[in-house]
Amino acid sequence: MTAIARSRAGLRGKRGLATLVCGALAAGGLAAAGVTALEPGAADAASHREAPLISGQPQYDTTDVYAFVSPDKPDSTTIVADWLPFEEPAGGPTFYPFADDAQYDVHIDNDGDAQGDLLYRWTFDTKTKNGDTFLYNTGPVTSLDDPDLNVTQTYDLELIKLKEQKVVSTTKIADDVPAAPSHVGKASMPDYKKLRDQAVRQVKGGGSTFAGQADDPFFADLRVFDLAYGANLSEVGNDTLKGYNVNTVALQVPTAEIRQSGKQPTVGIWSTTQRKNASGKWTQVSRMGNPLVNEVVVPRKDKDKFNASSPWNDADFLKYVTKPELPKILEKIYKLKAPAEPRNDLVSVFLTGIKGLNQPPNVRPAEALRLNTSVKPADQPKRLGALDGDNAGFPNGRRLTDDVIDIELQAVEGELTGNKNDLGDAVNANDQKFGASFPYVALPTSGSRGPLAQGGGGSSARDALGGGAVPGRPGTGGGGDDTDAVLLASGVAGAAGVALVGLGLAWWRRRGSTGVSG
Repeated sequence: MTAIARSRAGLRGKRGLATLVCGALAAGGLAAAGVTALEPGAADAASHREAPLISGQPQYDTTDVYAFVSPDKPDSTTIVADWLPFEEPAGGPTFYPFADDAQYDVHIDNDGDAQGDLLYRWTFDTKTKNGDTFLYNTGPVTSLDDPDLNVTQTYDLELIKLKEQKVVSTTKIADDVPAAPSHVGKASMPDYKKLRDQAVRQVKGGGSTFAGQADDPFFADLRVFDLAYGANLSEVGNDTLKGYNVNTVALQVPTAEIRQSGKQPTVGIWSTTQRKNASGKWTQVSRMGNPLVNEVVVPRKDKDKFNASSPWNDADFLKYVTKPELPKILEKIYKLKAPAEPRNDLVSVFLTGIKGLNQPPNVRPAEALRLNTSVKPADQPKRLGALDGDNAGFPNGRRLTDDVIDIELQAVEGELTGNKNDLGDAVNANDQKFGASFPYVALPTSGSRGPLAQGGGGSSARDALGGGAVPGRPGTGGGGDDTDAVLLASGVAGAAGVALVGLGLAWWRRRGSTGVSG
């Protein structure tokens, strides 16, 4: 396959069909039929949990990896990796720390041999100021060193250079850096952007680092598990990840530091998570490169094996790429003819990179996100990336705005073999706007969902205990009478109920004392 440089008009007649696939691509396979995903606070949701074992270890579960030439600093490359899927913003009081017993790693292969040459490693440390309170913060937090921020995390960032998987050198490029906290809410963190900005720090050798909570940048309609909608596409276009957060690490480094040379500018990137097992040894429990591979390409029997594996052993999973299950499912349910096998076109997307775009010389097929760092950022990025002539986008690396669901769905249905299609899930952008500078990810959704009560405005604990009805609140008839009447009626009803219970108990005792039986 060669780089595609044609323009597209966008979605056409088959726009909604991709929804039946987007959930499987994004949330771990088609086996979980019947799961319903709603907005936070309404119900539990499906998640990025792509394999059985890691689904029970969310702190170690990588959700996505992004890599792109920095749009505002084109001589640098930005890598973003996310963990801990589907963070309900109000999920306190513990909220969402990085794990202290984990190694969060990003690997870089700069010669195409499927072995990491550089490894960036984040390790975290959690401290609690006051163990005698249940609170995450004991007052409004205005800075990362605020005494009222009761639970804090710091991290070290190491650059490990490797040769044939043996450590050549280890350099600590960031030491004891504060991570941005979870966004508890507007009362606790009235200016969260200020906290985010304070968490962006410089690293030794040039570049920037960030760790903390962010809005989940992945956008998709995941409501697929009800038997792939049963061929009913009347409900599509809902961003199921709207309102949920993730834990993010982001790193921006000079491109010259990670690529082999100007003549060989393509790098392969993937993340892993290690945690200590019962015997105290580090064990890899999660792995992520290209989006959606373990979720929908690898079958359930091998999902845990994939998470524990290394790219240089990816021949073990080749048959799942050349003979994918997903097109057969589409054909069965929606009568779309599956492209002919073997699917060598998908090998270029997931394993080798695309010839003429991001395939390194003498490449060893391996599942990694491949980025040609010599491709300049697009002035007007297109959500379909290389499929729409924008070679700075997926599958050449992955930008936050790339619509990987639509891109991969169209590829799975044979777009690269001449089977032109415009499949998509009708979710074309993230619900929150991304930033124009590092770390680019959107601010996390706050635990507060509505306006705060105004001090001195007449609201009190009585109002909260009355179900939140506040005298004079707009929408209650323009004054306090209606609301007060409701509260009064509720109080009268409660008192009447207590009185009835008391009368009933008195009557029962009287029957017992007189020996009356029924």
